[in-house]
Amino acid sequence: MKTKSTSLQPAANPANSRPTRLRAVACAAALTALAAMAPGQALAQETFRIGVVSFLSGQAAESFGVPAVNGGKVLIDAFNKGEAPAPYNKVGFGGMKIEAVYVDENGGATKQVQELRNLYDREKVDAVVGYVGSGDCLAVAPVAEEMKRFLILYDCGTPRIFEDGKYNYVFRTASHGTMDNVALARYLKQRNVKVGTMNLINQDYAWGQDSRKDFVLAMEKLYPDAKVQSDLLPKFGSGQYGTEISQLMSKPADLTHSSFWGGDLQSFILQSAPRGLFKKSQVVLSAADHVLQGLGDKMPDDVILGARGAYGLMAPKSALNDWWWSIYQKAYTVYPVQAPYRMAQALLGLKLAAEKAMAANGGKKPTPEQLAAALAGSSWDAPGGKIRMALGDGHQAIQETAIGRTKYDAAKKMVTLQDIQRFPAECVNPPANMKSEDWIKANFAGAKCD
Repeated sequence: MKTKSTSLQPAANPANSRPTRLRAVACAAALTALAAMAPGQALAQETFRIGVVSFLSGQAAESFGVPAVNGGKVLIDAFNKGEAPAPYNKVGFGGMKIEAVYVDENGGATKQVQELRNLYDREKVDAVVGYVGSGDCLAVAPVAEEMKRFLILYDCGTPRIFEDGKYNYVFRTASHGTMDNVALARYLKQRNVKVGTMNLINQDYAWGQDSRKDFVLAMEKLYPDAKVQSDLLPKFGSGQYGTEISQLMSKPADLTHSSFWGGDLQSFILQSAPRGLFKKSQVVLSAADHVLQGLGDKMPDDVILGARGAYGLMAPKSALNDWWWSIYQKAYTVYPVQAPYRMAQALLGLKLAAEKAMAANGGKKPTPEQLAAALAGSSWDAPGGKIRMALGDGHQAIQETAIGRTKYDAAKKMVTLQDIQRFPAECVNPPANMKSEDWIKANFAGAKCD
């Protein structure tokens, strides 16, 4: 059996050992080389970490949450390769590669507050882009503000966030739901659709409640003689609407309005169409483009719908939209709709803001305060048109939108949209410093629709 010999000589000084000295020399050389790097080279060693939050499970995942994340992935990949068109063609964010951490929004507002804290404190993200549910947005926005960390709400429709609150670190890079419902009412009026009676069915939480209110108020101005009959608010995510459909069918109205989305919307259409609801009433849906590909020929014709912006089949013609459509369709074999468009415009705005802040900061990674200063009040081109941070002291976006009518094309095996009408941002969004409800009640004061 071998034993390890023990030397009685004094132990060598580790600092004088040859391997340690070599490591020290190499370290010093590396530090010298790093210091000598051009700013762009040094930034290449840094990363910009983004927390991306959307529904990855549950009833909102298939038609909304997952497509949004897919849009984020394909766009971040293009950014990191420097393959986006100008002015988005710098690698990553001004030379910094982008790392994304994806989080499931499913689980409720309390869970999302904790997940947000984890993204900032544990994952050390530089910014969070996320949230579909209006209840989630209302919960996380004050937390990001309290923590003084940068947050972009890429979707969620309730106007309350910036109309009832004031934020320094929180932004929403898409219009809120007032736009969708005012545009629907204007579309009906301009096409002389007869509306003497209305039925309403909306989800019982912030988005559904606010959508219902805005649509009713807008219709009161444009159709003052129209009367509401059934006014239903089923629970979000209930999925079964037999009782509600029976109530709607028992006294059909000229018009049936809904702001349903995701799995709830798919279920409602699949359950109500065979019972004849869409033949007995003109159905209008404020946010329905994202279910068209999944429903296919199960989607009834002549449904009037919006996409919460000029997205997908209603997007304006532009080189940027052609590029966006191409990379998304190549990656996922379907065309992009509402959710990925909204994710894209959030990331495009964040990229320009980050690079603007870096330019003003000697090329260094921006702080949350510098990011906020760069994004506030800014504007940029997105696949769905111009985005302008015009409301909420420069923290809330406005944009143009479009409304169309469904028609299944058997030859193409897809739902198409016809009779598309576009509405300028100033026509369907309130002006600065005026709440949506007050604006509608004032007969859309200052609206510019030409």
